[in-house]
Amino acid sequence: MKKIEVKICAGTACFVMGAPQIQALEFNAPDDIADKIEIVEVRCMNHCNKGSGYNKGPFVEVNGELIEEATMEKVVKKIRDVIAKEENENC
Repeated sequence: MKKIEVKICAGTACFVMGAPQIQALEFNAPDDIADKIEIVEVRCMNHCNKGSGYNKGPFVEVNGELIEEATMEKVVKKIRDVIAKEENENC
């Protein structure tokens, strides 16, 4: 299975709104997902400039799917959903 790409916006607004807590996934991911993810820090994803607004950050993309107002819990849930979907497709 290809690793799940987790892009975390580290632009100023996202950083202030909690991106560092999500970046901790790189070193503190739950055991069931730790070896299945690749964390990518992106300087700025420009989602706040595309109509979403600064108040919707931090922004995270999991395999290209955007999560607004991302939290560690939302990101981990999305990763687990992607893993479950891929496992069901391979059955």
